[in-house]
Amino acid sequence: MYPTRPRSALRTAVVWEVVRAALEKRAAELDQPVLDVVDTGGGTGNFAVPVARLGHRVTVVDPSPDALFALERRAAEAGVTDLVHAVQGDTQTLPELVAPGTVDAVLCHGVLEVVDDPAEALGSLAAALRRGGFVSLLAANRNGAVLARALGGHFNEARAALTAPDGRWGEQGPMPRLFTGEELGRLAEGAGLRVQSVHGVRVFADLVPGVLVDTEPGALEALLKLEEAAAAQPAFHSVATQLHLLATLA
Repeated sequence: MYPTRPRSALRTAVVWEVVRAALEKRAAELDQPVLDVVDTGGGTGNFAVPVARLGHRVTVVDPSPDALFALERRAAEAGVTDLVHAVQGDTQTLPELVAPGTVDAVLCHGVLEVVDDPAEALGSLAAALRRGGFVSLLAANRNGAVLARALGGHFNEARAALTAPDGRWGEQGPMPRLFTGEELGRLAEGAGLRVQSVHGVRVFADLVPGVLVDTEPGALEALLKLEEAAAAQPAFHSVATQLHLLATLA
């Protein structure tokens, strides 16, 4: 079961399947059914609530009180209130909120793009892990942004994104920074993590006209299967909108 509605599954299905399998593997290694998970920047619980429905304890650390309120409501509706803990904070305050070496998994989705220091942030997340625990890292892909701007006819912006140190195409860009797969890998290694897998997320979904997906019978399901099939193939990583890394604490 995907953590979102069918249309939104195009954005989450690949990541969800990787996270679900990693949680299952970790639980088997430890021979314990309930894991401790931190979802930093987890907002309204798009991933936290489905993880809790698998039976795991999830602490969501997010700076927005409104998002955390929505999270608590969603957890209540899903019947997992006792497994979801909402805490206001961010990666800078994480060491004060989560004791070092106490969690089995950390979800870091859409966070490194906006923090002041990605290396410091990822180091704080890694410090919270028990040995053998993992980080699920999802971030905007610089190369995917270059392709998207070029296909939209914004050639100067595409060239700017290609050459700018932060991967932005200008002040109007929605993210303070974007990453290549190599950059994310170096950040993970610098935090003492070992990259286990890399997946491209939204390889085709953001390039296919929405009207086609919404009106053609079977198109959504077929596109979802295509996304899942292409996600693990390195040839498609450079054109994906986002990159997902699964990395364990060595």
